[in-house]
Amino acid sequence: MNDHNTSPEPSEAEDPLEAPQPPPVHAPEPMTAKRKATLTLAALGVVYGDIGTSPLYAVRQSAMVAGEHIAIQSAIMGVVSLIVWSLVIVVTFKYVFLIMRADNDGEGGVLALASLAHRSQGLSKRTKMAIGTAAILGLALFFGDGMLTPAISVLSAVEGLSVESKAFEPLVMPLALIILIGLFVIQSWGTAKVGGLFGPVMVLWFFTIGALGLAAIIHTPHILWALSPYYGAMLFLREPWTAFVSLGSVVLAVTGCETLYADMGHFGKFPIRFAWLAIVFPALLLNYFGQGAALLADPSKAPVAFYAVAPSWAHYPLVLLATIAAIIASQAVISGVYSITRQAVQLGQLPRMEIRHTSATDYGQIYVPRMNAYLCVGVVLIVLIFKSSNAMATAYGIAVTGIMVLSTILVGLVAVKQWRWKPLYVIPVFGVLALVDLLFLSSNALKIAEGGWLPLFIAGFVYIVMETWRLGRRAQLERVRSESMPLTVFLERAEKTPVRVAGTAVFLTARADAVPGALLHNLKHNKVLHERVIIAQVMVDDTPFVPPAKRVEVEKLGKGFFSVHIHHGFFETPDVPHALSEARPFGLAVDPESTTFFIGRETLVPAEHPVLGHWRTWLYMQLASNALSPARFYHLPPNRVVELGTQITI
Repeated sequence: MNDHNTSPEPSEAEDPLEAPQPPPVHAPEPMTAKRKATLTLAALGVVYGDIGTSPLYAVRQSAMVAGEHIAIQSAIMGVVSLIVWSLVIVVTFKYVFLIMRADNDGEGGVLALASLAHRSQGLSKRTKMAIGTAAILGLALFFGDGMLTPAISVLSAVEGLSVESKAFEPLVMPLALIILIGLFVIQSWGTAKVGGLFGPVMVLWFFTIGALGLAAIIHTPHILWALSPYYGAMLFLREPWTAFVSLGSVVLAVTGCETLYADMGHFGKFPIRFAWLAIVFPALLLNYFGQGAALLADPSKAPVAFYAVAPSWAHYPLVLLATIAAIIASQAVISGVYSITRQAVQLGQLPRMEIRHTSATDYGQIYVPRMNAYLCVGVVLIVLIFKSSNAMATAYGIAVTGIMVLSTILVGLVAVKQWRWKPLYVIPVFGVLALVDLLFLSSNALKIAEGGWLPLFIAGFVYIVMETWRLGRRAQLERVRSESMPLTVFLERAEKTPVRVAGTAVFLTARADAVPGALLHNLKHNKVLHERVIIAQVMVDDTPFVPPAKRVEVEKLGKGFFSVHIHHGFFETPDVPHALSEARPFGLAVDPESTTFFIGRETLVPAEHPVLGHWRTWLYMQLASNALSPARFYHLPPNRVVELGTQITI
């Protein structure tokens, strides 16, 4: 998460989160009641799709695990109590009320939280590096979770077809694959139009599952005793090992809680909190209690707990609605992966990728073709490997709990260093939260051999790629630095240049104090300098957005040379020509259509004894060769770009 690392050359920053801190960008805007209602409706469709579809499998898996070793009645009461109190402690208290206070310029998510924690005063360099590592690990775990959520959500919904008739069972997996592949195919169209339907559909979904749950509760009202934490505690006292193992399934009820925080910048705190407290939380409680009531009445329905609350005539309509809700949940996760990919690219943790904006008005509507392809292949393989949502549930949860642990640690640091909480409050509050998170994580760790290895494998692979890219960029920079000329020395010799030609030349660089390699190569081969030379450094700051007034910094170096620093936030798309066009108030008028942009094109060659080792050097070279060209990434005019090649040994 470097601050200067979207430039064509690698960044010199060693601390992944070290960055200059511009003033806050967003001031809270007063919202009318109509706007609050609109944002609340939109939040229902985007934020709560994942956690809203957890009833499809959470009670089923938890009851089946606990019911293998203890009386089914006690198991049902116990797991429903654990699910309810998990929603209260983890989602309502931790995320909705506590973590959402830790906003980074109005934005949330593990990356924004890590950046906020990193900004705390009095941290040692080792602590800052640990925060940077935690941020990278959180990103990697998010990618692992991003592949599993669409697969288990859609497959769980479609499996409802076989509940009434086993004749549909052979169609379940092919139909799920068709839906999932179709979902990835339409991503390039953009989700702005379809997204308008997400909110109303999810309102119907929450109303339906809440009403069905309430009907089941009316028939078996004593399930409401599970509201008491006594039943969850007794499960641990009577069968501690069984209760501990069941936590690995109970956590399925809170998957998606990270989305509440990550999407805070899109909708604001109030709509997300109001939607949870007024609609989502009550509907989930009713449905979970309803499923528990249905299983108390007929324990044999545990394998189809979600559909047990519906009358037979409503079964297939419920399957259809569940499938649509699962598609919406999958879309929200896919969009989240796109967003986190953009942030990682901007901060130099992943190679440059093509990022398309599919909406002219909503910056969150983006499409990343390469990541879409990776996700599609991964999701299809997961469905083919596990074949059922029951088997997939063994793999689901460990990535989510890993992110939960990291979030608790980071927000605890923010509470101590920035909120100035006293130890009297910090120790009990974060002690309890950390204990809950660690119990969930350790319980899910038991499932590693049964399938939990998959998200860990995905996260590990992504982590290696990001670390290799960061270390490789640093090694490449060291090589470039050793071969570069200080800018001050070059300016002293500029008067001896034989020819200055008319026009403006822009050279992109990662270091403002050194001469760009492209400039030296142009001078060496063409033996000319433009009458006006701009050395531009693109910097990604450690904030989501940069205000227009802080976008450009211009320094006149004399002799027709200018140094320009272009600032972007990690939620923004770098656009060098547009930024340069805004430099006029600083005494630099640039017309991109009459300007020549020079960029370096490095060919990497492995050294005899590479700094990164042979396999890591090979991986870095593959990543570099497949990275999007700086010309496209920075939106340079194609007919105004000159690329000058050079060879670098790393």
